Amino acid sequence: MSRGLRAGILGGGFMAQVHTRAIRDNGHDVVALASSSLESGTRTADELNIATVFSNWQELIASPDIDVVHICTPNALHAEIAIEAARANKHIVCEKPIAVSYSQAAEMAFEVEKSEVGFAVPFAYRFYPIVRELRSRVQEGQAGPLHLIHGNYLQDWLADPEATNWRVDSVSGGRSRAFADIGTHWCDLMEFVSGDRITRLIANTSKAYEARGGREVGTEDIATIMFETQRGAAGTLTVSQVSLGRKNQLLIELSGSQASFTFNQERPDSMLIGGMTSSQIVTSGQETLSSGDARRLSQVPSGHPQGYQDAFNSFVADAYSGFLGDVRPGVPGLADGLRSAALVDAVLESAESGTWVDVAAHKQQNSTSLLPN
Repeated sequence: MSRGLRAGILGGGFMAQVHTRAIRDNGHDVVALASSSLESGTRTADELNIATVFSNWQELIASPDIDVVHICTPNALHAEIAIEAARANKHIVCEKPIAVSYSQAAEMAFEVEKSEVGFAVPFAYRFYPIVRELRSRVQEGQAGPLHLIHGNYLQDWLADPEATNWRVDSVSGGRSRAFADIGTHWCDLMEFVSGDRITRLIANTSKAYEARGGREVGTEDIATIMFETQRGAAGTLTVSQVSLGRKNQLLIELSGSQASFTFNQERPDSMLIGGMTSSQIVTSGQETLSSGDARRLSQVPSGHPQGYQDAFNSFVADAYSGFLGDVRPGVPGLADGLRSAALVDAVLESAESGTWVDVAAHKQQNSTSLLPN
């Protein structure tokens, strides 16, 4: 890299910590932060050793000392902030969902493309070395034609009926919670690994609790989806934020005519390759990975685990390289954010109507991201 970039963080929660660590790990600077109030921003900045605190996001975006804006705010603010950041000629890292509707996401995309700034979405699970190995093997045809793709993304952080968060609020978080928050991660990973696309789906959403902390719940705790893909595979996905004992289980299995491939994010250093007479566990490491891209992301000696923060650090490394003109493969960009928004809209439409929905009906712009896949 020719120089370090200067980042500003918008938001003071858990993801602000993850973003800050990743930026610094890659030799860039976090120069400022803004949160929901000056008080909360100051508290977070003190914890993260960030020198400058702005009283609002508008002041941070206007600062000439910032090159990249990291949007870690409630979802309802994403589009507005990203549009203003693009107009201010700042590169953007925007948490998903990038907007609370596809139409809002498309408006954002127009402004970002017009400004020609870099844009990246933290679908960071793409950056586990074993995921790149899985992708390489599946797309080389080692599974054969895929006929079944299934899995789940399960958490338990909202299993307590009194547990709440801004994501539960449909105004701050948008009309979808469980699917928009974590189901989109699964769908992005599935399409990235398989090279296939969900074309139509039927969905059901439900709530474990009608109220939390005395307030009515307006978003789903659980989503179940059946889908079909462009290449003819059948699929199912279960998403839950109320499954006790499951802290963050993103599990995906791709079954083909020659083999099945299984990845579990709670054990991210290995995958299972299933066969008729025997099965194989492939672990992460320079000696075991055949994909050059997987080996590039494998940064520790074999037998030493790489976790979520490591994957996120690699995401930021590749995104920032793109901002500086050195584009790397597999960075989730604007088109991927739009794709995610289209899937959320399709899931909500299907859940409301009880019918199959054609995802292609939620047309996406032919976006040309500065960070292509």
